[in-house]
Amino acid sequence: MRRYPRDMTGYGATPPAANWPNGAKIAVQIVLNYEEGGENNILHGDPASEAFLSEITGAQPWPGQRHWNMESIYEYGARAGFWRVHRLLGDLPVTVYGVTSALARAPEQVAAMKDAGWEIASHGLKWIEHKDMPEEEERATIAKAIRLHTEVTGTPPRGWYTGRCSNNTVRLAAETGQFAYVADSYADDLPYWMQFGDRDQLIVPYTMDCNDMRFAIQAGFTNGDQFESYLKDSFDYLYAEGCAGSPKMLSIGLHCRLIGRPGRAAALQRALEHFKSHEGVWFATRLEIAEHWAKENPPVHLERPSQMDRDSFVAEFGGVFEHSPWIAEAAHGLELGPTHDTPKGVHQALARIFRSAPEGKRLEVLNAHPDLAGKLAEAKRLTADSAAEQASVGLDALTDDERTRLTEMNSAYTAKFGFPFIIAVRDNTKSSIIDSFQRRIENDRDSEFAEACRQVERIAELRLEEKLRR
Repeated sequence: MRRYPRDMTGYGATPPAANWPNGAKIAVQIVLNYEEGGENNILHGDPASEAFLSEITGAQPWPGQRHWNMESIYEYGARAGFWRVHRLLGDLPVTVYGVTSALARAPEQVAAMKDAGWEIASHGLKWIEHKDMPEEEERATIAKAIRLHTEVTGTPPRGWYTGRCSNNTVRLAAETGQFAYVADSYADDLPYWMQFGDRDQLIVPYTMDCNDMRFAIQAGFTNGDQFESYLKDSFDYLYAEGCAGSPKMLSIGLHCRLIGRPGRAAALQRALEHFKSHEGVWFATRLEIAEHWAKENPPVHLERPSQMDRDSFVAEFGGVFEHSPWIAEAAHGLELGPTHDTPKGVHQALARIFRSAPEGKRLEVLNAHPDLAGKLAEAKRLTADSAAEQASVGLDALTDDERTRLTEMNSAYTAKFGFPFIIAVRDNTKSSIIDSFQRRIENDRDSEFAEACRQVERIAELRLEEKLRR
């Protein structure tokens, strides 16, 4: 088995209904990252100074040294930026991603967050990279962050976002059983569920595009108008989708030391005024969104084709291509994953095997199909799928004249091409089947072989849609 763990399908073309409260067309979720005092600093036991997300272009860590300019930029976020943003957002639901060691150094700011009714989620113990951290160390760090967060704020965090995470972070956070949501993802405009062992973990994705961090990177925003315009365009597009019946979530990421600068705060203020000028906008914390989603769209446990063992996979899908279990046997060995756990995903895997098979093997598949309303049907020896398909267009209830005509056509077709006439009957009616019969019998053999193979694939697709209907 080769299995690919990433889910490249998600909700696909038909996302679930968000059903935001009061029929809202969009959920707007604002995050304020509080990191000042939790960044890399030798005062905090780190090997070097901070070098990320500041006004210093191309900043580099200073090993073993304090970086006075970097420290003062972070201090601006705590001393001035936070309070400016607090005044600007004070009447809105806000989620704070609080680095716990930073919160412990910010009693006045924590009190102000709580007075405003803001949700304080955990942003980890320290604002540092975790990619090279051993799993056991990261697990212990998460536990310490939860303990310190509870000491500092009075309640344990219900949300988690590391940011500078490892490949283990989401799983480790989920394993605590602590969090209503984890936000270390940028994969969707809606929340979604992930499963880790027996634990269902809700993921409420975050953002790096509607994020003031782009003021601190070279390929980002250089003035407030760009940020404002981007936020408005994002809002307008998602709002239109919501008006069309598919509401989404707009996440906005802010940092005290970045958006707290006056020229940027003015841009945010204008964007907020634009949002508030629309009806049907739900401003919410991430916890409110998570709790709403868990109620409206709880996790659903289905057997996943990509996780089936070989025998189970073949038992389930071996008959999708008529009497040809070898196709499912070979498909099970492909690189399958969550993105294949849909009708189209399984169909792609099966069709790959069929399409790459030698012509002789494909001919065997064609010849495994019964004649329409033929002797097997009359003797009631069709597979359950074939019997249901033929019955769906009335081929099990033909008049004597119709039966005689189809028998003659079957014989003429098979004599000419060497395989039975195959058509996806569920796409047709009795009359359109007869019309196709008359038209296709005039084809040359190569053209008709290709058409028959396409019809076999379509029959398989329809069977899988029926079998895997959610």
